[in-house]
Amino acid sequence: MKHFLNTQDLSRSELDALLADAARFKRSPQGDALQGKGIALVFFNPSMRTRTSFELGAFQLGGHAVVLQPGKDAWPIEFDLGAVMDGDAEEHIAEVARVLARYVDLIGVRAFPKFVDWQLDRQDRVLQAFAKYSTVPVINMETITHPCQELAHALAMQERFGTTDLRGKKYVLTWTYHPKALNTAVANSALTIATRLGMDVTLLCPTPEYILDARYMGWAEANVAESGGSLTVSHDIDSAYAGADVVYAKSWGALPYFGNWEAERPLREQYRHFIVDEAKMALTNSAGFSHCLPLRRNVKASDAVMDSPQCFAIEEAGNRLHVQKAVMAWLASQSATR
Repeated sequence: MKHFLNTQDLSRSELDALLADAARFKRSPQGDALQGKGIALVFFNPSMRTRTSFELGAFQLGGHAVVLQPGKDAWPIEFDLGAVMDGDAEEHIAEVARVLARYVDLIGVRAFPKFVDWQLDRQDRVLQAFAKYSTVPVINMETITHPCQELAHALAMQERFGTTDLRGKKYVLTWTYHPKALNTAVANSALTIATRLGMDVTLLCPTPEYILDARYMGWAEANVAESGGSLTVSHDIDSAYAGADVVYAKSWGALPYFGNWEAERPLREQYRHFIVDEAKMALTNSAGFSHCLPLRRNVKASDAVMDSPQCFAIEEAGNRLHVQKAVMAWLASQSATR
């Protein structure tokens, strides 16, 4: 049984097939791939695009989505084996995942890090526990990676360049300032998918402290070896932007300060000038610009960049609907009849 936890788990042929299916769903939105089927969407964190696109996607394919928020409209859940459950949690994931799997055909999970201990959070325990105990496919709706956003981003780039072959394109993943230290999920995923597609990738960040976790840097290096392209880490804005074909912006916290963001703040505050603005975009090869959204205007990117024809962030966000339908249809087709 396949899950959809990270695109790195998929073969290149599976990845290409999902993108092709997403493009077909974009041309013809309605279908019956989920006719009579259900998906449980389990949200441990807030959502706008993810919840809306998954609910509507299931509906457009003839299925039904049930939204659950543990601790709000569903019981709090315990994830540790051997735990003495005398606290807030009312039930264990070992029961939750297996019971949900008796009701629905797919389970989506959204669970951000706790931002206390990266060595613990990088285990992705919530997502992995659902995958362990569920007898139906599990979809990562964003945890410490965001594979659905990856697919939407990849499809948007293919549309922008009018080709599925993005090799030879210079891709800049740039850190940007944000008043809060954020999850590295989208940055991890952007690095993964761009290198998987054989692009020439530059990771631009202010200092070595902002380099991503070794797992995702390792994935990127393996992808370059397999798919071609290149991977460069840069702390120099001008050379990174020079000749870029795509600029993708995201803010994330420095992992050495994980869970101690106030100590990181003096470092982060020095780099407000990493904002994506017209002057930086003028250094590129008329690059397309995007961001996963939500985006704080004139903090991460200027109004001029967001409102320019170069910006394809809205197209990328719209593609979430289509790529998620492709993922749900693919997994549902493999789900055994119970």
